[in-house]
Amino acid sequence: MAEEVEVGTVTDFFARPVVAGIDLTRNLKCGEVIHIKGHTTDLEVVVESMQIHNKDVTEGRPGDSIGIKVPDRVRRGDRVFKAVG
Repeated sequence: MAEEVEVGTVTDFFARPVVAGIDLTRNLKCGEVIHIKGHTTDLEVVVESMQIHNKDVTEGRPGDSIGIKVPDRVRRGDRVFKAVG
């Protein structure tokens, strides 16, 4: 299994559309695969698009609060990882 590094934390969840708000601690780009883990959450998601303040962006940096579409419910406090190496 690939090594993973933590890139952020889920801060919000919106049911319509199904979007997770994530505060980033590391860079994240569109096309990368993330793994969202929590007490009842275990999702792998390809970041197909992301937004900052309702504007489409291709990359988020540490300190940014991004929104990405997710296939299922996530919870505040879930940790977000991406594969490295």
